[in-house]
Amino acid sequence: MRTIYMMAGLFMTALGIVGAFLPLLPTTPFLLVAVWCFSRSSPRLEQWLLTHRTFGPPLINWQREGAISGRTKIVAVSLIVASYAFFFYRTQPSVLLAVIVGLVLSCSALFILTRPLPKGK
Repeated sequence: MRTIYMMAGLFMTALGIVGAFLPLLPTTPFLLVAVWCFSRSSPRLEQWLLTHRTFGPPLINWQREGAISGRTKIVAVSLIVASYAFFFYRTQPSVLLAVIVGLVLSCSALFILTRPLPKGK
């Protein structure tokens, strides 16, 4: 099992790093899964992610408090709105599809917006 967790953690880390450069691919959710996998397979890699200068702070905020920084909330919700606008413009969806996608994205944005801010920020 340890090998499976290690491979999954490495794969999720790779997706998270790619997501740092591609605007529509999320970074933090993949890295959260990677930290979880590494906690079961490689404490060294888990610590590497948690102490990483860029990736570490949001992961630690989430682990400790379930918190998302204000800047991250703004970026995430802005990208959700931009994604919906792009989807709507490029696909010209039926009313039903537009409503379904809008509801899913709205629920995602609501979840992000209702997470607390990290303490002291």
